[in-house]
Amino acid sequence: MPLARGRLGLLLLGALLALVLYLLLPAAQHEQRLAGARPGEGKRGQRAANATARTGMAAGEPPVFYREVSTGPQASGTASPGRPDVLFLHGQAFTSKTWEALGTLALLAGEGYRAVAIDLPGYGDSPPAEMVATAQGRVAFLDHVLQELGMWRPVLVSPSMSGRFALPFLLARGDRLAGFVPVAPVGTKDYAAERYRRVQTPTLILYGDRDASLGPQALQSLQHLPRHRVAVVPDAGHACYLDKPEDFHRALLGFLRQLK
Repeated sequence: MPLARGRLGLLLLGALLALVLYLLLPAAQHEQRLAGARPGEGKRGQRAANATARTGMAAGEPPVFYREVSTGPQASGTASPGRPDVLFLHGQAFTSKTWEALGTLALLAGEGYRAVAIDLPGYGDSPPAEMVATAQGRVAFLDHVLQELGMWRPVLVSPSMSGRFALPFLLARGDRLAGFVPVAPVGTKDYAAERYRRVQTPTLILYGDRDASLGPQALQSLQHLPRHRVAVVPDAGHACYLDKPEDFHRALLGFLRQLK
């Protein structure tokens, strides 16, 4: 009897050890796969490896907070030859931090673009500015931003509320932009179709298919731009870049690559 009980105890101990190994092995394999992954490797299409973020305050009046990301040997403030700079504005509930958190700035830097995001006056770390109370003042504000950041003929990305800045600038200074990417911007109905028809800036009209208000409304006006194309982000709402960042990035990069 003692011998039988000893064998039974050994069998139970062996079974317990086998169960523990069975439970631990998948976790160990998962850790090994993570250890073998490249640093900074996140969602497909986001090149964040060796990314260095830089923030600053553009000089002059009004001061404007900005952030940009450089990757690898590329120095901040420069873009690869043949690639335009890209300036990101933001919606009312967001700031320049949104584009860094999404990986957008790092992705574009990895593709050789100089991508800069700013905080509009009164948002984030940019102080309020009286000059932006009028459309003319908002045009002057973006003139000031481009000059202080050293951006010559950038692509302007303008979601939602920032349309109040981007649209008057597009209509008054369209020749200063290499491209325009409105993402369901506000204010499109403030301008007649004839004014849009005069603009020759290449434009990518972007919106989410679940945006039932501003997206389709903006399209009705912006489709009068003679050099436009449309990209609808599936299963995405008003802030389509948040809902489907990979689809948004794919559409944006596709547009940037075809610019001359």
